[in-house]
Amino acid sequence: MFAADSGCWFTQKVLCWRAAASVAWSVLLLPASTAAFVVLSKLSVLHPVQMFADCVSVLLSAGSVFSFVLLAGVIIMVGFLTFEYYTVIPSIACSKVALLGQLLHPRQLLYCLAHGVMGVVVGWSCAVTIGYRYERLAYLCPQKDRDGLLHMCLNEHHLLLLLEGGFVGLSHSLLGVIQNLNYVSFGTVQQHKYLCFKASLPLAAKCSAAQAFYSVRNFVLLYFFLGHIPRAWMCKSLSLHLDSSAHPLDSISGLLDLSLLYLLWISATYLLFSWYMTLLLFRIFVTEAYSFPVQSTFTEEAPQCLPKVLSEKQPMILKFLALQDLSLLSQHSPSRRSQVFSLSQPGGHPHNWNAISKECLSLLADLTQRLVSYHETVATNGRTKSLSSGSDRKTSSESSGTEDLASCRPTFLMKTPASVFLRSVGAGPQSPLTSPFTPDLDSPFASPTLRQLTSPVDPGSPWHGVVQSPHVMRRAPKLWSTSTDSQRNGSPPASPATLPTPKPESSKPSFLAQFFQNRREQLPEASSQALFADGQAHIWALDGLSYLVQASFTEDQFGVVQTTLPSILSSMLLLQEAVDRHFKLPHASSKPVRSTISLGDSSHKTLRFALRATLKTAIYRITTTFGAHLHAVQLSAEHRKRLQHFLEYKE
Repeated sequence: MFAADSGCWFTQKVLCWRAAASVAWSVLLLPASTAAFVVLSKLSVLHPVQMFADCVSVLLSAGSVFSFVLLAGVIIMVGFLTFEYYTVIPSIACSKVALLGQLLHPRQLLYCLAHGVMGVVVGWSCAVTIGYRYERLAYLCPQKDRDGLLHMCLNEHHLLLLLEGGFVGLSHSLLGVIQNLNYVSFGTVQQHKYLCFKASLPLAAKCSAAQAFYSVRNFVLLYFFLGHIPRAWMCKSLSLHLDSSAHPLDSISGLLDLSLLYLLWISATYLLFSWYMTLLLFRIFVTEAYSFPVQSTFTEEAPQCLPKVLSEKQPMILKFLALQDLSLLSQHSPSRRSQVFSLSQPGGHPHNWNAISKECLSLLADLTQRLVSYHETVATNGRTKSLSSGSDRKTSSESSGTEDLASCRPTFLMKTPASVFLRSVGAGPQSPLTSPFTPDLDSPFASPTLRQLTSPVDPGSPWHGVVQSPHVMRRAPKLWSTSTDSQRNGSPPASPATLPTPKPESSKPSFLAQFFQNRREQLPEASSQALFADGQAHIWALDGLSYLVQASFTEDQFGVVQTTLPSILSSMLLLQEAVDRHFKLPHASSKPVRSTISLGDSSHKTLRFALRATLKTAIYRITTTFGAHLHAVQLSAEHRKRLQHFLEYKE
């Protein structure tokens, strides 16, 4: 209950107010975007004076005021849904079935339905604002019936704008799942909110126009084939007639109206831009850095202190903001660092440092254990790992480290389905110099050539023993590698009998073969992204620990950091070994291409590269500061050997 209350204070006093401020600014900026939409909808180069008069008349009319009130309600609803569905850890689907499951989730279906209804409301507001033939849903039919009576006819242009608004709303919600629009990432550099919004505004306009173009294209094609269904339903429900003198819009002549297509595109762009603006403001406000007190004088303020907040699990953004604050204070705040290194009174215990270092080491241990489990699953083709000679090759440091890691499992442990792993059999799963995919030599179908290729290296060979150069790596030969690849990897060339017959240069894989090959390659890439989905938290933990250890060399008067320095170095070296082994896997070292016309944050796709660079920098930061003093730190022989590489700048 106490932990729940400690997280509740942040939600009520900080998070809700930030979300409310972002929605308020979205509503305040709505008149500017609405005025731009009115100008674009009334655009007339040949009659600028008349266009200006029409714009002023529309903006000051009672209908526009009422539609503006509805649009403000839509913006508030969009902000509320954004606040309810946001996440700081992206949801990455490792397969098409998993993605389909996300799209068909009941919570997601309600989300889509709400956006569809709001899209219809925005479409109605756009129709009223445009006026002319789009203003009303029904009008008086020009022809009389057989009895000489006049009836009301359906205005298909108005109906088209309503349906387009609903279609764009549904498309936006579905693309939000695919592109992770609800993912809130933290910027690398802290900027003022105004500067962040100013820099993001051109991208929002570009993405709105591009997505509106594709949405209108898809909607027009859909209405061309199925437009008669909603038209007949509206006529039957509202007792309306069809105007026989007007061309139906579900025809080629009806949909090739350039003015109609332009207004559809402008309306869709306006809808998406207003929603994107709300999303951008929410991201900017909610990720603003928050300064937590390191220690408090009063007991009731203890749950709001940084050491206590770091141990909280919910809300997850609270933990991320605490880790961000830890990273910032460790770099830029000597006064707050002194509070981290201080001792409690009375008692003289380093409670602040113990709590902070324990949580950071727990995060690093969790990621290490996750990577080890992933590599073992890949090496055993997703089967349960049996006891073998390869499993006994763990070093003493790894064995003791893995036992300690099992007890540190944060709640946001990311699991990757075994179905996305490639079929392979690993030799020594814990050896950092073995290839993760090697042939099964015990199989009766293994050729003598393969056994000869993977035989132990001759002791007199320069490849025997541990390779000291950071630029040279020995790998076992791969089944699919050619002789050139084998020689480049340090393996003996295969015999001519085993080399595949080269294909002619003119023969290329078919389109379907290339399509399925790309889909197969996306599976391990997605699983690698899922492993590091919460990598930003580990990056801040590494930065915070390394900068605090660096500052302790001159600022730690009581030596509280020195007691945990062996654990910190061991955890970082274990994590680096696991990360290095992960990057030897296929597709783990290939950077995905970022989309240029999407507002979805794709920074999570490259978190593993940022974490690898941060980890190496953190270790170098410690070794550069302490230098030869690290020889006195109690480490295992394997870790001491690896640390020596950093001291000699060989990593």
